[in-house]
Amino acid sequence: MSASKRDELVQKALQAFYSGGFHAIGMDRLAKETGVSKTAIYKHFRSKEELILATLRLRDEQFRNWLMRRIDALSSNPKDQLVAIFDALGEWFEEPGFQSCMFIKASSEYQDRKHPIHRTSAEHKMLLLEDFTERARKAGAKQPEALGRQLLVIKEGAIVLAHLLDPDQVKIDARNAAQNIIRASFAD
Repeated sequence: MSASKRDELVQKALQAFYSGGFHAIGMDRLAKETGVSKTAIYKHFRSKEELILATLRLRDEQFRNWLMRRIDALSSNPKDQLVAIFDALGEWFEEPGFQSCMFIKASSEYQDRKHPIHRTSAEHKMLLLEDFTERARKAGAKQPEALGRQLLVIKEGAIVLAHLLDPDQVKIDARNAAQNIIRASFAD
């Protein structure tokens, strides 16, 4: 299987796992949904878990690149970018394929904190935290680390609730909560 076929497999597997879950999608179903035989899958991935890790890495790259570009496009002002996080998320919640966070799903199915899939999911969140904290630092927040963590908490809660409840209301509530915390982080 060529590199492009491997990449295509990972992309298709990402969609299958995102919509169907990690444990629920067996190798037979994965072969059927991706159009790639189990033999061909196992030529590139020694196990289903190795394929899951590849899909998580791809999703991390896709999501973080999209989110960071979208935040930057919504505002060039560092302080306004902190609010733009939630404007971008609101756009994601409105997409027809939105089904919550792949990393939250993965970590809930692989709950052992030492498991590579759980660790990869946690790394994704840490990379987001680093970005939010750096944006808070550039904006001049009094405690950028605390603000970054608080924004991440709101973001993660918003993703879960947008999947479970009314995404339009969640988008508004998350943005308002973020604005209040941001305002307090710059108050004298």
